[in-house]
Amino acid sequence: MEPNTPNEIAAPPARVGVREVALAAGVSTQTVSRVLNDHPNIRPETRARVVETMATLGYRVNNAARALGTRTTRTLGVIASDATLYGPAVGIAALEAAARAASRWIATAYADAADEASVIDAADRLLAQGVDGIIVLAPHAATLAALSSIHPAVPLTALHSEAGAQRQAEGAALAVRHLAELGHRRIAVISGPQDWLEAGARDEGYTREVEASGVRTGAHWRGDWTASAGHALAVEVAAAVREAGGPTAVAVANDQMALGLIAGLRALGISVPDDVSVVGFDDNPDAAFFAPPLTTVRLDIAGEARRVVAAVTGLHPVAMAGPPALVARASTAPPASGA
Repeated sequence: MEPNTPNEIAAPPARVGVREVALAAGVSTQTVSRVLNDHPNIRPETRARVVETMATLGYRVNNAARALGTRTTRTLGVIASDATLYGPAVGIAALEAAARAASRWIATAYADAADEASVIDAADRLLAQGVDGIIVLAPHAATLAALSSIHPAVPLTALHSEAGAQRQAEGAALAVRHLAELGHRRIAVISGPQDWLEAGARDEGYTREVEASGVRTGAHWRGDWTASAGHALAVEVAAAVREAGGPTAVAVANDQMALGLIAGLRALGISVPDDVSVVGFDDNPDAAFFAPPLTTVRLDIAGEARRVVAAVTGLHPVAMAGPPALVARASTAPPASGA
């Protein structure tokens, strides 16, 4: 039979191990092991040579063997909920990239954030896999309360907690400041769901900047982050805008709700930004193509992911996430004359 015919299965290539890497790199197996385990006392040129040799030979880390010898799997657990939404989906991708850059892997468990048993089950599944730490994505207050009750024996942190929440608030403050600088003095707010910590942080930023800028808020609504929620609220927003002394601008807690709101207002004969300005939050990839293009706030999600991966692994400190940025587009403008 001729080789490589459809009926013949080729033998798998021999597995490359630490010994083969050490021989090809001209170092000891102990040196290769130290490179694999991020040992600090390795000369940079030696580390680079070993890493290059591993790539050339196609060496793959055997996590099961590593776990037996080091009691670490180099795997981080991520508890995620609402992963179909833009924010959590981007967060998962950012954590994957940050973990890979730190020579770690991600195992994701999905949970219903409103169900304590579901959150605890997700944590138990990750702990059973021997993860070295757990990161909570898009945390709800109930999620963190449930996890604190089980006292996991590994480091636990959350994306956008503490310093991250501060940047969420700073971003919301930027949105209000932008509107105030355009001349708006009556600003309404559409917040995210009340139990989301991100929504709470953004609310805090809106409130703080309203007080600092000397403007006043109009009506305050809540949505569920979806475009359909923003669209449904358009009836109430339109009625408020048409009232004497009604809001001339709306700060919306994410871009998807802003998208739905703008579409709903257009259907009701309210023009953005001629009748009311709208600013979003997240700067998702479609924001520049809304009609009109959406003014929004951009967060450094990649930087935040690197920070929490470093925190949960105990690696050397990394540069902090960059500050939020206001991205001005056509959905905001000075209020109409006499408004």
